[in-house]
Amino acid sequence: MTRLARWCFTRRRTVLAAWLLLLVVALGAARAAGGAFNSSLSLPGTDSQAAVSLLTQHYPAAAGETDQVVIQATGGATIESSPVRDAVTAALARVSALPGITSVASPYAAAGAAQVSRDGTVAFARVTWDKQPDQITAADADSLIAAAQTADGPGVHVSLGGASITNSERAKPGPSVAVGVIAALVILLLVFGGAFLAALTPLAGAALALVIGSSAITLLSHALTVASASTDLAVLIGLGVGVDYGLFIVSRHRAAVRAGRSYEDAVAEAVTTSGRTVLFAGLTVCLALLGQFALGVSFLDGLSAAAAVTVALTIATALTLLPALLGFLGPKVLSRRERAALTGNGPARENLRGAGSRWARLVERHSLLTALASLAAITLIALPVAGLRLGTSDASTDPAGWTTHQSYAALAGGFGPGFNGPLELTGQVSSPGDQAAFSRLLAAAARTPGVASVTPLQVSPDQHAVLATLYPATAPQDQRTITLVGTLRDSLIPRAEHGSGLVAHVGGQTASAIDFAHVLGSKLPLFVAVVVILAFILLAAVFRSLLIPLTASLLNLLSVVAALGAITAVFTRGWGASLLGLSGAGPVDAFLPVVMFSVLFGLSMDYEVYTVSRMQEEWRRLRSRPEDPAWRNHAAVTAGQAHSTRIVTAAAGIMIVVFGSFLPGGHHLLQEFGFGLGFSVLIDAILIRSMLLPAVMHLIGPANWYLPARLARALPRLDIEAGETGGPGETRGAEGTVPGPHEAADPPRSR
Repeated sequence: MTRLARWCFTRRRTVLAAWLLLLVVALGAARAAGGAFNSSLSLPGTDSQAAVSLLTQHYPAAAGETDQVVIQATGGATIESSPVRDAVTAALARVSALPGITSVASPYAAAGAAQVSRDGTVAFARVTWDKQPDQITAADADSLIAAAQTADGPGVHVSLGGASITNSERAKPGPSVAVGVIAALVILLLVFGGAFLAALTPLAGAALALVIGSSAITLLSHALTVASASTDLAVLIGLGVGVDYGLFIVSRHRAAVRAGRSYEDAVAEAVTTSGRTVLFAGLTVCLALLGQFALGVSFLDGLSAAAAVTVALTIATALTLLPALLGFLGPKVLSRRERAALTGNGPARENLRGAGSRWARLVERHSLLTALASLAAITLIALPVAGLRLGTSDASTDPAGWTTHQSYAALAGGFGPGFNGPLELTGQVSSPGDQAAFSRLLAAAARTPGVASVTPLQVSPDQHAVLATLYPATAPQDQRTITLVGTLRDSLIPRAEHGSGLVAHVGGQTASAIDFAHVLGSKLPLFVAVVVILAFILLAAVFRSLLIPLTASLLNLLSVVAALGAITAVFTRGWGASLLGLSGAGPVDAFLPVVMFSVLFGLSMDYEVYTVSRMQEEWRRLRSRPEDPAWRNHAAVTAGQAHSTRIVTAAAGIMIVVFGSFLPGGHHLLQEFGFGLGFSVLIDAILIRSMLLPAVMHLIGPANWYLPARLARALPRLDIEAGETGGPGETRGAEGTVPGPHEAADPPRSR
């Protein structure tokens, strides 16, 4: 690490030119190749996927995306009023003429009576595309919206709903990113004493990594199933970790310069120490993200790979570009006041007499009380997780001004909330008897509690597939809708299939969301186990300790559970939702716990590695002291916490403002991520890293630094600093590096 830092410092023009060249190449390649983003949700082996496959093979005209045009008569008019009928009929004619539209089921058609509400003020038309939602571009959806809304007038209001409409209407996070960057710059200026160029350096490194990363994601979309939202999530994650990584390195560099190091030596020290934190914390984030491949869900493979690529680029810029930029800054890495103090008063040691030091000593004196109090607070925050319900948020959670929310409200008022999430009953048939069996299924379904209505049977042109639409009486995200789908699959369909050749399925967007939640919920324990085990092995190799990685894994799990508890309280139970500007409550999006666990486990490790690395430095420094091991452990933990508190607090503040900036955007999924990540970082920084972690390490004692000899030999030595100072658990002498006594013997006991 030292050689890398010095090389980047001395050849800073070469490093900067290489990164700028990579930027140009990445942008050019992404523009030339274009994006192949695919938001399709393929769930092999599920009933909803079987329904899609059946229609695609035998009834392609009915297999495409279906959107709804919702008509509301206003001002005392009805759907049958001549001005309303004329305007809507003309608008639907424009819709049917759009490229890609295969059919428009009008409420004014002979079979459209069921598409008009009982009071005659609300109606809907079903618009079927010849492609799936992921293949419908924003321009296609905008054309549909524009054509349908030509009917808007004094007596009628038109709104639209459906997956493609939702995808086109959701705002990009550009303004949120700008707000987050400005807020991060303010915090950096405060931390760096007003040194403006020093504050810009972490932002510059993160920005370059994000631009290259976004181009890389565009190219990656040609190799994996990558949803368009992956870029937004990658930017959200990359901005937070990238600025934090820059903060770690630049702050250590500034401290070394103030202590009298040359600029090159200061860069080498910053990268050798804080750069090690960045490397291993970033690797943990990438491991946690790529662990999603263990779930076997292609939709998540692309998302995790996109985020991991972005995080990897932030690591690379932090370890190579930042040393080069610091070389260009030279003395300007300090503010004018700091430069004057260095010139007039000479080198200054890091001041450990502030609030951070006082707090660290307080935790040491009352470690048991601190541990119990922080654990109780985390448990209280995590309690709502018992009511965690996975699903897919529907249009009721969209902002009130969006056409999707308006169509949801109109349909729910005119027909019932279930009309916003119809189910598709499909069947493979080979004889008239099979069609009769499917008809009996429809009749039984229509009499089932929780079913609002069932449309008549449709037969495919090749006579091998049948289709009907079932409208539940409850909303798509309602638990009763999930129960209804289970009743259809487990009871009604098997009875209808018995004694016939019929093979029936329940499909549609709502059924797919239910299957998605079930698949992820069943595989989540395996995923958590894979990530925790890999992170444990990595940290054991880095810190040459058994209890430190074990403690880190448990504390990080606590952080994730607390975040999920807070998300459940706000987004499902609605506690404080109005204060955050949220427009509705419902289940937590099914893949959010998976992605959040990946990100939060990695982000928590950032602060864990940074804090424990400083403690480990003190433990090494005090290793030759004559005092007993218990005293050395207390001193190392307290000093390490005092050294790291200010930077960890600032890093957490940056994360919180970056993630929190996504709350006002109206994108429900990004709001869930922004709140969950921001709140988790807040809990992690205040309750875990500044209270529970040091308190537990004080209580454990010198055994923190113990590694059994057999495990020490089995683990790879990943301590990048070993070449300069010797790895943890090692002593360096004339003969080379040999295991330290506390690795091969029993853990030292305090007196």
